[in-house]
Amino acid sequence: MTSRSALQNLMVVFILIGVMGFVGTAGCGVYSASSGRVEEAIQRVSVKVLENRTPEPNLGVELSDAIILALQTDNTLKVVDEDSADCLIFGDVMRYNLREVATRSDLTVNEYQVQIAVVLTFEVLVSGEKVFEKKRFRGTGTYFLDDTSDTDETSAREQAAGEIVKDILAQVVEDW
Repeated sequence: MTSRSALQNLMVVFILIGVMGFVGTAGCGVYSASSGRVEEAIQRVSVKVLENRTPEPNLGVELSDAIILALQTDNTLKVVDEDSADCLIFGDVMRYNLREVATRSDLTVNEYQVQIAVVLTFEVLVSGEKVFEKKRFRGTGTYFLDDTSDTDETSAREQAAGEIVKDILAQVVEDW
């Protein structure tokens, strides 16, 4: 699978996560598309491309794009370029690990886990205040090596990225 189609699949996953989150809360009371919890002076965010400190190509770009897509889907903050931003999200992809999880009776591996870790800072540019600084976010995804599974390393990577983005979004748009 090419990195372009992987990114397209990742984008679909995040859109579905957003729709599922909305549907899951639809019957629970009155909600708006915007939480209204963000300070009035902080309405625009820029996301710098994450520095990739792993041997996995394009991981920093893929995760940055996923964060941007999630913020755009949430619509609490407007995603803009750095010159127009009130706040900035930046950081590093620190780890990409592929770990054996399960083996068959003949000791061949049949399940792997992808582990991704990023360290991010969310800074208010006018004041220099750090809403969070060097906060670690982790995500995991699994895939199976059997013929009946539609999973592979790419789908596990997307699952891990989805967990990370969900946690980042919760930190960025929740009450500070």
